[in-house]
Amino acid sequence: MAEQVPNPVAGRDTLHRARRLVVKIGSSSLTTPTGVNGQAIDSLVDSLAAVRARGTEVVLVSSGTIAAGIHPLGLGKRPRDLATQQAAAAVGQGKLLAQYTASFARHGLEVAQVLLTAEDLIRRTQYTNAHRALNRLLALDVVPIVNENDTVTTAEIRFGDNDRLSALVANLLRADALLLLTDVDALYTAPPSRPGSSRISHVASRSDLDEVLIGRTGPAGVGTGGMVTKVEAAGIAAGSGIHALVTSAANADAALAGQDVGTWFQASGRRQSARGIWLGLLAEVHGRVVIDDGAVTALVTNRRSLLPAGVTGVQGRFDAGDPIELADPRGTVVARGFVNYSSTELPGMLGRRTAQLLEEFGPEYQRPVVHTDDCVRLPLRSRRP
Repeated sequence: MAEQVPNPVAGRDTLHRARRLVVKIGSSSLTTPTGVNGQAIDSLVDSLAAVRARGTEVVLVSSGTIAAGIHPLGLGKRPRDLATQQAAAAVGQGKLLAQYTASFARHGLEVAQVLLTAEDLIRRTQYTNAHRALNRLLALDVVPIVNENDTVTTAEIRFGDNDRLSALVANLLRADALLLLTDVDALYTAPPSRPGSSRISHVASRSDLDEVLIGRTGPAGVGTGGMVTKVEAAGIAAGSGIHALVTSAANADAALAGQDVGTWFQASGRRQSARGIWLGLLAEVHGRVVIDDGAVTALVTNRRSLLPAGVTGVQGRFDAGDPIELADPRGTVVARGFVNYSSTELPGMLGRRTAQLLEEFGPEYQRPVVHTDDCVRLPLRSRRP
């Protein structure tokens, strides 16, 4: 029997029929060396206003704050140090939002700036507040414009790129689809400038990309991740049951009309919490705890908390509250979680039962090493030896 090739247009009408849509656009599509590109923003806003007019709720995740602040501060290029990036973001945020406000006003639409950090989507209280605020803005017919809060975020706990943020926002809001707009029209089998490369129209699973050579930062040099993070974000969305499309900003109208442009990532999984996605896939782990086989069963199969009695080793340096890996005796990572003790405290607790720790150290040491609510079990295909 001949191999069945998926219809490249199948599912793409989700973008046209969506009840709720998250759109992400990159810095290179919004800015020039001298600042915000008003014409590009007007073009994007015209496309989104048309979507709004047909009854679709739209959330825009917009990069560009750092790029928008480079020229006003007299910087020749995107700064590398965190402090200058934060300063550029602080200047650029106002300029970018002012342009969006004026552009959406042409269509009688109000906008609201929503600045998020990774912590806002991984801590329960902040997560609930972000969910409530965004849903209320949509109910009030406002277009939320979301960005990572580059002015206050730190390198240790950040999304790292608005592509990842957009995937988590799409999951948070249970969007029907995610549209990732960049300066390249699609994902190709190799860099588009390379002879013989061809457009990848449809991605049904991660294995479809095993042989694909994916480029990083785009030619403009003002973004942070290039096609790598677009693909990662689309994969996160698809793995959470949300269709995703990667294409250029110039193709926005065609994409929103369901036409065969860009690269379509077919939804292939169930909804997950944004907190779980961040911890399982994106968090920068600070160390590793090795656990015995009994603890693996309790943690992974029975979904129990990890107790000190099951810990056999501590690797790396970490503080209480940091994300860490949990590995079995053979070194396979079976889970990730937020640890309740530092790497200096844990060695003295190895293999000891909670009653012993209570008697010797007091009630503060009754806490599990990792609580089940702060743990993400990794699927077999994601575990690393």
